[in-house]
Amino acid sequence: MSAALKLNFEDYLQVAQLYADYAQAVDSGDWDLWPEFFTEDCLYKLVPRENHERGFPLATLLFESKGMLKDRVYGIRETLFHDPYYQRHVVGAPLIRAVGRNRFESEANYAVFRTKLSQESTVFNVGRYIDVIVRTPEGLKFASRLCVYDSEMIPNSIIYPI
Repeated sequence: MSAALKLNFEDYLQVAQLYADYAQAVDSGDWDLWPEFFTEDCLYKLVPRENHERGFPLATLLFESKGMLKDRVYGIRETLFHDPYYQRHVVGAPLIRAVGRNRFESEANYAVFRTKLSQESTVFNVGRYIDVIVRTPEGLKFASRLCVYDSEMIPNSIIYPI
């Protein structure tokens, strides 16, 4: 990372749009969209805050390539049995931590609400994204997405991406 590079407004808008598009995609239930937000050799990790802060490697979910994300999509559609639910992401404005020539390090707070059929909506997961975003010929993509959730207690199954 070069300290001399500054974030311009157009790049910030593109990063913010990536966050908004990601949230819309995972809320839509069109799971084929989800892996397309990532590079081929990406990292997607869902980890409790305590483990992240202590440097512990244990993660609730860990995918180390776009192929693994696609495998998860297959699992969501074909093999995982669960009560259906809707989820809705509310994502804060991204905070850009570092800017490189074709790379951004950013963070954003998130809250995910879950609504099961015929039930009230509940807070499902809250935390922050810690991301590495790269510019590709197809636009901005996540090279790494670390979802650090705040609560020590989570539902016994997390089916859909956070």
